[in-house]
Amino acid sequence: MMDLKNSALFQQQAFINGEFVDATSMETFPVINPFSKEVIAQMANCGASDTKTSIEKAQEALIVWSSFTGTKRGKILRRWFDLQLEHAKDLAKILTIEQGKPFPEALGEIKYGASYVEWFAEEARRAYGDYIPGPQNNRHIIVMKQPVGVVAAITPWNFPSAMITRKVAPALAAGCTVVIKPSELTPLSANALAVLANEAGIPPGVFNIITTKDAPEVGLEMCNNKTVRKLSFTGSTAVGKILLKQSADTVKKVSLELGGNAPFIVFEDADIDKAVAGAMQSKFRNAGQTCICSNRLFVQEGIYDAFVKKFAEASKNQTIGNGLERGVTIGPMIEEKAVASVEMLVADAQEKGAEIVTGGSRYGDGDSLIYSPTILTNVNENMKIFGEEIFGPVAPVYKFKTEEEVIGLANDTDYGLAAYFYGKDHAKIWRVAEKLEYGMIGINAIDIGTAIAPFGGIKESGIGREGSKYGIEEFMEMKYLSWDVSE
Repeated sequence: MMDLKNSALFQQQAFINGEFVDATSMETFPVINPFSKEVIAQMANCGASDTKTSIEKAQEALIVWSSFTGTKRGKILRRWFDLQLEHAKDLAKILTIEQGKPFPEALGEIKYGASYVEWFAEEARRAYGDYIPGPQNNRHIIVMKQPVGVVAAITPWNFPSAMITRKVAPALAAGCTVVIKPSELTPLSANALAVLANEAGIPPGVFNIITTKDAPEVGLEMCNNKTVRKLSFTGSTAVGKILLKQSADTVKKVSLELGGNAPFIVFEDADIDKAVAGAMQSKFRNAGQTCICSNRLFVQEGIYDAFVKKFAEASKNQTIGNGLERGVTIGPMIEEKAVASVEMLVADAQEKGAEIVTGGSRYGDGDSLIYSPTILTNVNENMKIFGEEIFGPVAPVYKFKTEEEVIGLANDTDYGLAAYFYGKDHAKIWRVAEKLEYGMIGINAIDIGTAIAPFGGIKESGIGREGSKYGIEEFMEMKYLSWDVSE
């Protein structure tokens, strides 16, 4: 049992129809602390039948929940938000223990995730329709917006709390009910949110959690089940494509937030110190395990050496270790295959001429899941690290000469999620922002995640947007009424 002020937040079963229950098979699977490698929980290993039951309960609850006014749903969501802040430290401790990120980052995630609940608690009563003047005097045209229905949400391990609230809050605000499949690596954060959702007064069946290590089986049921009318997924592009294909036969609405290959561009007129600080936060936050972290750093030749020197000095000042210890800024990666993937990319780069400035290996003994913050120079587009999402604390720094050259390099990818660039020339800022093929762009800033702005990508980085006034639209259907008022 974790050392929590509210021990009820630690739950190892699935949450279906307002209750924590075992899998029908009675099977379980372990959850591992990535720092200590200790088993911290044995979770209910649900299958397709449990998923189907949860979907049925969500459909039953839809009748009640969708009949609530937006104001009533908003008040319940507001209570859920308040409870998340009230228990933020416990939620952050659970997150750090199962995911590995430093406690301050985990606490930041809890507050960030809760902000979506707060935002959509207010948006619940603002799902406006339209009145359109008709083509004849006796014709009224009305556009109504109604909840899409039961929503299936599949969330990743890197932000196990915020990725749930970012999907669930707008769905519930719209009047939908949800069935969530969290990552098998980080299910405890999901269950803690379920405890607080229940306490907030969200009715049974409206919010459901399916814990499982058999993701393909559960995902297939979610995609094939006709009752599910919307699928929202955050994860890899490869898995997203599979889910999109599986959802085709039932023609669901689908939102996908997939992989990224974010460029981080520093022009010669940039504030170097500010750019280095941005690169540190963007690249090494959560040990580089974020979909919007800087993947390829492009620095103009005139300031390249100065930037690399300052960047290396800053990276050497990171404190590595257990995320629960005070002052730690870099924790473990999520599992062995994640570290192995990073090692493969670094080795490939070295074989093709890349030079290691700092890092380049695991921290401590050979069994550690912590990979040291790493900076590579003399890199080029022929290396795997240029085209593949790194998802680890490795920063390849490329040198470029011209604006046209770096835009071409930045856009030379199938992904289009986030991009960043630093510079002061306003005309250039507009030119570059317009030419970069990405859904989100940070200009002299990297903190682009906020509940009030639309989060999402283009190309193979996904479909749809989360957050902002646009986010609730993803969970609503538009109905057009043509009314002859002559009688």
